[in-house]
Amino acid sequence: MKSVVVYIHGKGGSAKEAEHYASLFLGRTVIGFDYKAQTPWEAKEEFPAFFEEIESSYSSVILVANSIGAYFSMLALSERKIKKAFFISPIVDMEKLIKEMMAWAGVTEESLCKRGEIETSFGETLSWAYLSYVREHPVSWRIPTSILYGGRDHLVSRETIKAFASRIGAQVTVMEEGEHWFHTEAQMAFLNEWITESSRAL
Repeated sequence: MKSVVVYIHGKGGSAKEAEHYASLFLGRTVIGFDYKAQTPWEAKEEFPAFFEEIESSYSSVILVANSIGAYFSMLALSERKIKKAFFISPIVDMEKLIKEMMAWAGVTEESLCKRGEIETSFGETLSWAYLSYVREHPVSWRIPTSILYGGRDHLVSRETIKAFASRIGAQVTVMEEGEHWFHTEAQMAFLNEWITESSRAL
């Protein structure tokens, strides 16, 4: 059986983005996971079922996950047989991010608890059920991981990434001009080089 690379997109992304990684992982099948989950509890149901099929068809699995796709992966796939994970701008402390969004929107925990859900002016829906689940299900991730972080990431601070990486023993590469969404020509060139160098020994 062959080796496979599974790509898991971030919010607003698409499984079609996996096509970009085909030339970076020569000799390996690259598959984009077209997941439907919008919440961590949905991901915890959907992701393992998909990976059971993958593991039965391939001898080695490499994970490439972006933003919230990385967060969902850490919650749902920590016990799967994944050889190596590559995280691009991962959400590594969801509780902190939600609390920061609450502060941006001027929403207190008391009001969110009472109302259940609150729409924000920046397009996110704050949810008491979501926040409660995140608190009750902390991330436990032991799979060898490399992280690509943008110095201009507006969602995850450098300190948060460094603390997480130190806790799990992950390698962090920083592109100072990078953003949370790697998309410019220069950013994608940096990402490509990072993948190529980090995967050389696989």
